[in-house]
Amino acid sequence: MDKESLPRWGWLLIGLFGMVLVAELLNFYVFRPAGVPQSFEVIPIITAMAPVLIFIGPWYDEERQHYWEQSQAHIVGDLLFVLVGAALGSAIVLAAIVTIGLPRIVQDILAMGGGFMLSWGLFWWRNTALYAGTLE
Repeated sequence: MDKESLPRWGWLLIGLFGMVLVAELLNFYVFRPAGVPQSFEVIPIITAMAPVLIFIGPWYDEERQHYWEQSQAHIVGDLLFVLVGAALGSAIVLAAIVTIGLPRIVQDILAMGGGFMLSWGLFWWRNTALYAGTLE
């Protein structure tokens, strides 16, 4: 893929849209028939979107291209950490707030925050050198 054909935000939107479609298909064909409550259907969406949000930086930014020189096992491990972190973080937040009576959109936003923060934290923890010089 030629990353210069679109700006970073364009690739981000394409990736997020594609992952939302995949997550919605998973919800429709797997989780709804299994009886998962509708309030928890946002978890697969958050989990699918997290790798796009996190890996767009190392893929698009020239100063982070060295990330891809690591072993495949490390990159797959990072992906698994991101997926598990997003699912776990959003599930913990939803389990804590689903009975409070907040509007669904507020629950979803809080769950996204929890899921993305935990997945980003796990990715950063495994790759601290990748972002070492960016806080100047």
